[in-house]
Amino acid sequence: MRTPIGVVIFISIMLLLDTYFFQAVRSVTQSASPKAKAIIYTIYWAITAFAIVGFLLFVYTEQNFLGKKIRTYLFATIMGLFFAKLVALIFFLVDDLRRGIQWLAGKLFFRNTETATMGDEGISRSVFLSWIGIAAGGTLFGSLLYGFSNKYNYNVKRVQLSFDHLPDAFKGFKIVHISDIHSGSFMNPKAVSHGVDMILQQEADLILFTGDLVNDKASEMDDYKAIFSRLKAPMGVFSTLGNHDYGDYVQWPADGISKAQNLENLKKVHADIGWRLLMNEHVVLEKGGQQIALLGIENWSSKARFPKHGRMDLAHAGTEKYPFKILMSHDPSHWEAQVQTQYKDVDLMLSGHTHGMQFGVEIPGFKWSPVQYMYKQWAGLYESETTKQKLYVNRGFGFIGYPGRVGILPEITVIELI
Repeated sequence: MRTPIGVVIFISIMLLLDTYFFQAVRSVTQSASPKAKAIIYTIYWAITAFAIVGFLLFVYTEQNFLGKKIRTYLFATIMGLFFAKLVALIFFLVDDLRRGIQWLAGKLFFRNTETATMGDEGISRSVFLSWIGIAAGGTLFGSLLYGFSNKYNYNVKRVQLSFDHLPDAFKGFKIVHISDIHSGSFMNPKAVSHGVDMILQQEADLILFTGDLVNDKASEMDDYKAIFSRLKAPMGVFSTLGNHDYGDYVQWPADGISKAQNLENLKKVHADIGWRLLMNEHVVLEKGGQQIALLGIENWSSKARFPKHGRMDLAHAGTEKYPFKILMSHDPSHWEAQVQTQYKDVDLMLSGHTHGMQFGVEIPGFKWSPVQYMYKQWAGLYESETTKQKLYVNRGFGFIGYPGRVGILPEITVIELI
């Protein structure tokens, strides 16, 4: 998007969208006084100018210009306006389609009848549909603004899972599962520390983290290592890598560091904060003289745009003798694509990655998010009817891109094996 042609295209789309949206504004203000119209129209185009200038500042200035916090909210607000107008566009298009059909019908069937004349002004835009479109777009934009306040509103979800092969010594075993910290997005260490306090309050036997510790760079953890190093559990804290941890989304070298060195630095971060990073390997957990296997692989996705660094063949080798297996794998698409077909003795897989798109609806008996059209398993618990394997997808501890949460809150999962 930094290329001039890309910027020109995006701004052109913004202006076309704003011009189209403005027709609805004119429709709903047609009965207003000239002075009121002048005020409304001025405010409308001032917001458009703000969005364009803000976008140009975001694209053509350095990261330290305006500061991380202002830049983040500025970009989120601009994109919120853009998507809100796209939603309103649906209603406006319906209205234009109605008008087009009505106009065409008049031309084809009533052009010779005086009683069916449409009039010199043609068919006016529906004020009702214009109001509905503006309301829909305004509701979306308002909810996105409200969602800014939810990004550190950690939600503890408790799940009891029953397994036939679970050794008796592990009945009642408690696991805290977190995922997608994305420390590069954080702007409030105190709020993050409160989230860590909430994890510790669960008094889990084991803490598992399923990838995306950073957005891109290992250095993003510099201000948060002390906070996350407080996470402790009797049987340890284990972690895996997610797609963002490989630094695939920035130009390297960056800050004098190569991509390969960045990954090595990130591995050291895991060690420095006391987390055991599992790289296509497994460890044995023992309790009361009985054992289970914990497997952790690098990122593996069935989606073409994400990497397949994970090696289940390496992680699984040697685990055949253990009656119960837990797999940590960042991307939930791995479950159906490989785990269910080739590794049917994996009882429970833990994932993250989707964040529930940080936007959706969750009420008892119903959940929806746009991400479900990309990921079949995107939040919560899933079970295979044929293999009886279970998958839990954590909604993410942090956030990326949009600095907020609407309907899908940041999650701390407490899993009790029974």
